[in-house]
Amino acid sequence: MEPRKSSSSSRKGDRDEIFADCSFASLGLHSALCDQLKERLGFEVPTRVQARTIPVVLSGRHVLVSAATGTGKTIVYLAPIVHHLQKRDPRIERSDGTFALVLVPTRELCLQVYEILQKLLHRFHWIVPGYIMGGENRSKEKARLRKGISILVATPGRLLDHLKNTSSFVRMNLQWIVFDEADSILELGFGKEIEDILNILGSRQNGSIGEKPGASRDAGFQRQNLLLSATLNEKVNHLANISLQDPVLIGLDDKKLQLEPSPQKVKSSGSDINEELEFPGKRETSLASNYNLPSQLVQRYVKVPCGSRLAVLLSILKHLFEREASHKIVVFFSTCDAVDFHYTLISEFLWSPRSQETEVKSKFLRCKAFRLHGNMKQEDRRMTFQSFKTEKSALLLSTDVAARGLDIPKVKCIIQYDSPGEATEYVHRVGRTARLDERGEALLFLQPAEMDYLQDLEKHGVGLAEYPILKVLDSFPLYGQKLHAKNFVSLDLHPWVLALQKGLELFISAEARIHSLAKSAYCSWVRAFAAHRGELKRIFMVKKLHLGHVAKSFALKEQPSLVGQSFQKQAKKRKRDQRLKGLSKKRRVSRKT
Repeated sequence: MEPRKSSSSSRKGDRDEIFADCSFASLGLHSALCDQLKERLGFEVPTRVQARTIPVVLSGRHVLVSAATGTGKTIVYLAPIVHHLQKRDPRIERSDGTFALVLVPTRELCLQVYEILQKLLHRFHWIVPGYIMGGENRSKEKARLRKGISILVATPGRLLDHLKNTSSFVRMNLQWIVFDEADSILELGFGKEIEDILNILGSRQNGSIGEKPGASRDAGFQRQNLLLSATLNEKVNHLANISLQDPVLIGLDDKKLQLEPSPQKVKSSGSDINEELEFPGKRETSLASNYNLPSQLVQRYVKVPCGSRLAVLLSILKHLFEREASHKIVVFFSTCDAVDFHYTLISEFLWSPRSQETEVKSKFLRCKAFRLHGNMKQEDRRMTFQSFKTEKSALLLSTDVAARGLDIPKVKCIIQYDSPGEATEYVHRVGRTARLDERGEALLFLQPAEMDYLQDLEKHGVGLAEYPILKVLDSFPLYGQKLHAKNFVSLDLHPWVLALQKGLELFISAEARIHSLAKSAYCSWVRAFAAHRGELKRIFMVKKLHLGHVAKSFALKEQPSLVGQSFQKQAKKRKRDQRLKGLSKKRRVSRKT
């Protein structure tokens, strides 16, 4: 979590996000815990969502929190849980098992929450934190669960595995279940796992099997469920309906919600909450409701013809890193193959903007680059995440695995090179910047045929301004001369773009390894583009794609049919080799017998 600056150094425009006249102690938290928030996490004063939510969580009520990304929602649930556990008398022991479960969508977020938890527990050594997640050694996790973990952070699939198969997992004292980034958990397809987990733990609110709903076996303590989400949709509403009992809603503007009429009245609490709504048995949220995005986030789009996308992306990155020495940027792609290709290209591409072939070529982007995607080994993902966090200036190329709640300090710009698809995914991606009152920029790449996507975002209150791309391209000297945009009809005919595109194609055609990565990235990109669902199909239509221009966006000179044939030939050759290998093995066995 990024250290919070003191209230005296906060910008005037951000005062609305901080309760300067409020302190964590005044919210009811233990003094030692308040010290940890300040000394180890850098929180001088609570953010608005923290000030409004912490007293309610301390009171034991179920809570549904919808707030902008980067507002310190992790502290909203961890601090009250630690507060309650540290004051128990006698002290809790490892043999008591798990008291709190925190469910998160990704492995990276699992590690992030665990690290924050470790810092909060520095003075409360008898409270044991832990995590379980896919990709880790299951036997070692089982051993840690057997010893006892007081507060457990988990991904849904691995948690369900241990609930079903690890008999030494002690959970009879479970009091809290937290769904962090609930919308992301459900978008990743964990809906069935979540329902199974609630059934096993007896936390469904519809009379499910298991323990008595809402009650813990530890006499005197009621089960408390918390749900946190940056966006709201039908899936999140369903999860709230089956997991929350009479919850307090925080961060929701009821004017933006379309609720079924309920005889239950609006209540008022003694805390800093303006309104509480009793949660009806059934309710619906308007899909056109506005999303919570930080006010200090500058959002723009750039319209780029398909064939010029790669040259424009590299030009913008070069401009951003040369404009500011200390700069962190995250670029989102739709596929793992695209991440691998662009990472390798950016790491190795050499070019000179001068016409002479004898001119010494230099590295086009002189920034430190990292990559992150789901096909990487767990240890590599962990090292990438930690390394990028500690760098002062770096570039991260990633799939949406980095869009789920991660708090990476000092990220100044988010570039969505491939469209995010659902508007909710747009919110998660841009939420990696402009966190905790820091200013941030977000840039969305769109092809001319995709401009209707802006209207889809506007339905949710998200407005984007146009990025001055021609001004950026004009800033680069070509053949020793400055360029002027007014001389050019379109972006794809800009001399800088044409020269850079030629350089990219020559470089990739000469490098067999990168050329192979480009072909794989091209094929997976087309498949991903064709996978858009629902209303988005009318915006992102495969029929509107010019596959020759798509190939050009990966700096491929070949016609797309040749690329596709080459790709198919390799796949057929692998299958043929495997079949022949299997036949030869059968022959050897038959000879022996």
